[in-house]
Amino acid sequence: MADTIKSEYYYGMGRRKTAVARVRLFPNGDGSVTVNGKNAQLYFGQDSLTTVITAPLRLLELASAYNMTVRVVGGGVSGQAGAIRHGVARALVRINPEWKATLRKAGFLTRDPRMKERKKPGLKRARKAPQYTKR
Repeated sequence: MADTIKSEYYYGMGRRKTAVARVRLFPNGDGSVTVNGKNAQLYFGQDSLTTVITAPLRLLELASAYNMTVRVVGGGVSGQAGAIRHGVARALVRINPEWKATLRKAGFLTRDPRMKERKKPGLKRARKAPQYTKR
């Protein structure tokens, strides 16, 4: 009978705008990042967004110590990258609570509350009013 393939991982959920990311960090890894079944470079297509998602790991100098698998839904690519960064930071705090102060100071543990403002009745967009005519 083969050994059960159950590897231990650390979990963190991150949110940004309407994006929700569920992050799993696997110890003793090589630094690979998989987002929704694809390589992070292929999924995002921009180097700037892949640096955003690995920022907490680079801050703690753990870039190649963990493998990461992510399931992310909702929002756009920028919001998804921010949600992943938030989830990675939360998972790192579960690994070692002493890292919490460093991650908090860098702003990675703070949930970014900025959301799209709703459209109001009588206006064209959230704040843009129809053009005023005097006569």
